[in-house]
Amino acid sequence: MLKPFLFFSLIFISTFSFSQQKEYEAPNYKVIQKNIENKDSEFYYPKLMDKLKANDTLITNDQYRHLYFGYTFQKEYHPYKISENEKKLIPYFQSKDLKKSDYAEIIKISNASLKEFPLNLRVMNFLAYIYHLDGNEAMAKKVSHNFYGLFGAIFSSGDGRDCKTGFHVIAVSHEYVVMNILQLETASQGLSGDCDYLSLEKDKYKLPGVYFNITKLKEKGFDF
Repeated sequence: MLKPFLFFSLIFISTFSFSQQKEYEAPNYKVIQKNIENKDSEFYYPKLMDKLKANDTLITNDQYRHLYFGYTFQKEYHPYKISENEKKLIPYFQSKDLKKSDYAEIIKISNASLKEFPLNLRVMNFLAYIYHLDGNEAMAKKVSHNFYGLFGAIFSSGDGRDCKTGFHVIAVSHEYVVMNILQLETASQGLSGDCDYLSLEKDKYKLPGVYFNITKLKEKGFDF
């Protein structure tokens, strides 16, 4: 079970509602690839990744978009792979009674997992939560800031109302992190063209379901 901060959840529920009215733009992957490969660009990927790993809180929205969608052009991109470190975290994800004595180990494993997949939003969110529980608010804020910066990239890519305007994601797990943060319970999941469609319980929410564009995942096939 993912354990986000309630305050941050409320922020994103408001953001989601607002995103139905504000401008959004699907990622132009060709332009993004060109930018992240240009050593003279502010979007040069190695530099952006260094900033993310350092929990830099000055990364701009455009840089977050290049970080998130640009990861699909990295040799390390394996959207269906689950690392051994992430597997070690599963019992903690599911625990309803985390112990303070576990915090140091969770932080250690989480950071190791993020070295393998720096954009693992589930782990990043959980790490911020554990830092918070452990009283390290400075690290909790840094990690959560970058977590929501990457979320902003997802939310800037569409409105989720149909497949043409679906939220672009680079991992299936990110779909469920989005739904969890928005406190939306999924009734069923299915494919619809280039999208995953997560339907919601009828008459419980203002919308019937949420679409996620998975074009980049489909391009990779089931490459582990």
